[in-house]
This record gives sequence, structure tokens and C-alpha cells, in this order.
Amino acid sequence: MASSNFVDYVKISCISGNGGSGSAHFRREKYIPKGGPDGGDGGKGGDIILKGNAQMWTLLHLHYTRHLRAENGEPGGLQRSTGASGKNIYIDVPLGTIARNLDTQEIMAEILEDGQEVVLLKGGRGGQGNDHFKSSTNQSPKYAQPGEEGMEATIALELKVLADVGLVGFPNAGKSTLLSVLSAAKPEIADYPFTTLVPNLGIVAYRDQQSFVMADIPGIIEGAAEGKGLGLRFLRHIERNAVLLFMVPADTGDIKKEYIVLLNELKRFNPELLDKQRVLAISKSDLLDGELMEMLEKDLPDVPHVFISSVAQSGLAELKDLLWKALNEEI
Repeated sequence: MASSNFVDYVKISCISGNGGSGSAHFRREKYIPKGGPDGGDGGKGGDIILKGNAQMWTLLHLHYTRHLRAENGEPGGLQRSTGASGKNIYIDVPLGTIARNLDTQEIMAEILEDGQEVVLLKGGRGGQGNDHFKSSTNQSPKYAQPGEEGMEATIALELKVLADVGLVGFPNAGKSTLLSVLSAAKPEIADYPFTTLVPNLGIVAYRDQQSFVMADIPGIIEGAAEGKGLGLRFLRHIERNAVLLFMVPADTGDIKKEYIVLLNELKRFNPELLDKQRVLAISKSDLLDGELMEMLEKDLPDVPHVFISSVAQSGLAELKDLLWKALNEEI
């Protein structure tokens, strides 16, 4: 998933179709010069519909879409014929996409299943033809209803990556390296901050042919909740993860302090994130000997933790066990 191809936010002006107007036609045939009203109803305007597509991972296909307008309904015809309905517009999106009305800030839809459809903007109803308005006192109504106007809104589509485990840590904590070792994912890895500019997903194989999905979220910095660094742009992806795996390098001056800073950033962004299961991995532990590990153990935060090294591939089986237990709420 190249950074140029990953788009997780788009803004589109959407208008649903107007309903067609009803017809004020009267029946006129060779031997029936003064037939009654036979105007048909107008067709319904097209809807704007959001649809889940499990084959998609990004909103890239909508990146250059600025306006969407559904078709209007056709006017009613003679002999009580109803006008054709306007065609709906379907917006295919990846699972985990939220639609928000930017005028009201209301969340209009949340797509979590393949094939799930949600009508964002309904098309206008077609107007009734004059046939509906005849009565004992008005045998020849010369009027019909106009169609209803469609709805209009500026809609923001936000993608929040769906994954079982989300990796949380400062830049250079070893998140991408861990993902590449545990799964077949191939994120860009280098020894400088912010190598990861987009979320990367990997499927981690577990025992008995079971597996879970892990997401490498771009590194957090202090102040991310206020938008510093990559800030809010990627913090929202963490909201979708069932378990948060905090990663702090073993060569950090104060592991507990760094963990608390990360926790505070999540709390400031969304306090509900603190309700998720948490696991702590002390990465780059190949730099430590047994004695140093024992010393560090005394001052670690009170969460399930494990010392790991992606390079030496140590502690990884234990880490997967901890994550599996957390996913199944056994810890």
C-alpha cells in the first residue's frame, strides 16, 4: 500500500435527484372528445447510496470526485403512466468508512460489512398526476403536483482502518519491523522517524490455522491529539482496533514514562480508547541481558507485557499468545 495510493479522507458535494412532475393530461380520443383526467405520476428522483466493498482498502478512487448528482425522475405521462425513476448513484467504499454531513456534523452512515448499503440522500418523490385530484365537485382538475426537490449536502468520507490489533508507539519504535516479521506485509523500513506515512495491514498467523489482523499506525508524537506531526490524521485509525499494542524501545530512558505519554495522547484524542485491551511490548530487547530485564521489570506499567526483538525474533511467540488472549478477553 504505497503512500501515494492511500487516501483515507475525501469531501464530496452530493445532490439526490428531483422527483418528476405529475401530468395534468386529459384523455382525448376520436370518439371521446371530453375524457377525464388521466395524467400520470412523476418518477422518483435517484438516491445517493453508500455501499461497502470488502475488496477496497482506500478511498483513492474518490480522491478527485468533487460533485455527485443523481438523476431526476421523469415527468408523468398520459393514460396514467408513471414517469421513469432517476438512476441511483452508488458510492463504493472500504469497510470501516464513516460518512459525515459537514453542514451538521451528523454521522450519516458507518459501513462495516461487505455489500452493506445506506441511503445518504433520498431522491425527491414524484408529483401526483391530475387523475388523483378529481372529485365529485371537480371532475376536470387542470393541475398536478410538481416533484419534490432532491436533497443536498457536503459529505465527508473518513476511512478508519479495520484491524484486530493496532500498533501504538513513537516513530522508530520498531512497529513496521515487527509487522514485517509477524506477517507477509512489506512496509517501508528505515532508521529515521516517520518512515511509515500510511497505515499498513498484515495478517498474523496463529496456532491451529487461526489468524488476526495487525495494523501499523504511523508514529505518534507528544501533542498528536492537537494535530502535531501526523496527529489527528491517523489517530482515528486506532479507534477501530480491538487491542492496542504499545511498543516502547528497550533503549528508552524511561519506559513507563513513554507509555504514559502515549496513553495520554490517546486519552486526549478519545477517552474511550482507554477502555480497549492493552498489551506492552518492549522492543529491541536484544540490547538487554537478563539482569537488565529484571531491573526494568520493577518499574514497568501494570499491563500485560513482553520483551521482544524483531531482529533476533525473540519473544514473538509469547507476544502472539498475549495478543490472542487480549482479543478473546482472557487477560
